[in-house]
Amino acid sequence: MASKFSKSNLPKQLFINNEYVDSKGSKKLTLKNPADGSLVADDVPLADERDVDIAVAAGEKAFAGWRAIGAVERRNILYKFAELIEENLDSLAELTRITLGAPFETFGKFEAAMCAETFRYNAGWIDKFAGESYPQDDGFMKIVRNEPLGVTAGIVPWNGPLGTVGLKAAPALATGNCFILKPSEKTPFAALALGPLIKAAGFPPGVFQVLSGDGSTGALIASHMKIRKVSFTGSIPTGKKIQEMAAKSNLKRVTLELGGKSPAVVFDDCNLDNAVTWTSNAITANTGQVCFAASRVYVQEGIYDKFIEGYKNAMKEKASGVGSPDEKKTTIGPLVDEAQFKRVSGFIERGQQGQGKLLVGGQRIGDKGYYIEPTVFTDVDPTSEIHTQEIFGPVSVVRSFKTEEEIMELSNNTQFGLMAGVFTQDINKALRVASNFDSGMVGVNCVSMMFGNAPFGGSKESGVGRECGIHALRAFTEPKTVMINLTYQ
Repeated sequence: MASKFSKSNLPKQLFINNEYVDSKGSKKLTLKNPADGSLVADDVPLADERDVDIAVAAGEKAFAGWRAIGAVERRNILYKFAELIEENLDSLAELTRITLGAPFETFGKFEAAMCAETFRYNAGWIDKFAGESYPQDDGFMKIVRNEPLGVTAGIVPWNGPLGTVGLKAAPALATGNCFILKPSEKTPFAALALGPLIKAAGFPPGVFQVLSGDGSTGALIASHMKIRKVSFTGSIPTGKKIQEMAAKSNLKRVTLELGGKSPAVVFDDCNLDNAVTWTSNAITANTGQVCFAASRVYVQEGIYDKFIEGYKNAMKEKASGVGSPDEKKTTIGPLVDEAQFKRVSGFIERGQQGQGKLLVGGQRIGDKGYYIEPTVFTDVDPTSEIHTQEIFGPVSVVRSFKTEEEIMELSNNTQFGLMAGVFTQDINKALRVASNFDSGMVGVNCVSMMFGNAPFGGSKESGVGRECGIHALRAFTEPKTVMINLTYQ
């Protein structure tokens, strides 16, 4: 089945109860193309309180029937949806690219395929997500069931608008929940275009719905008294507000995957080429707009000069791949919009005012669109904002270090704890350092990556809970203990 939507036919309605409907309010979202600043649309619906209430009511009505569907039938629906995502991979990637600016070959194709694969992975769990039982030697048989929560929701970010749909919707639907998807106001089109695929896959009305909107829509979801779970990916300040609204409303379950300022620690005994490759790729993927990007690079002084030479050359080579996201040769597109461009440019400008030494990059590319050179600062003040704050662009800082003890203290001296990396050929050192990182994820001789079958998420202010693998299924279910009296006569 081919999607009916394209760049010339954008989806501009909410998808509620398996139908496209107009939003109840008059407010609209305006979106521009980050490649040239041109207007894409100024009439994308913004779901208000009435729209959210209608969607929740449809989800509540559908819940009993959806949770009762047999495992094979539910599995096949998720498999079919994954197949349809793959069939429409090009068009869905285009609908994202028009407002995100991510090139197809280096991001768009990967993200859409990731979404499909995540649905397949979670579908495979449906008849294997077992409960527990405990011995009846005390006269009582204890059975623990994994029960769905009800109507749940996912608020997904603009930097991974389709891939994160899989991370949130797939485990929710696999475990028998109904699900409301709220895409970012910056990248809503691929999500809104899922409607025909949802119907064609066989999801009953009300089970899988899409509401476009901005932060006000997200706030309505987070504070709704009948939504039982919200999974959010985005900034730390917004994550804190969502957790607060969830607590003040109905104490709904919350999963938060938030920001990062990930350290990559490069020791003297590493494979230098490997370290340069991973760290340069990590800060330029998706134009640096990645939560777990390795934006702090620490290099032991014995190889510091050689690393800097290789890292600088790698960044210059990366800069040659910056261009229009519609060109096949492009590997790095623009920043998502003017606001993000001004944010990243501001960090770079202030960084040159005594915070560090500009090694490479730092300039705007061209005179239209939101393109910027991959940028590296060295000799950075560890208390400066470019060292301590998440920039969310292709900007990294590099410092040298002497001892393992010194660099572990500096690596962990942050509010973030999402990703970390260690580069060394000493396995004992690698495992010791990996253990000592205050981080939800650690790469050994790699960094800034994830796997669909392993827990994804951070410690400290980088998040609450985990996505992916069995952990995602647990996050969308409630354990229920059933106690059977075997001594009853």
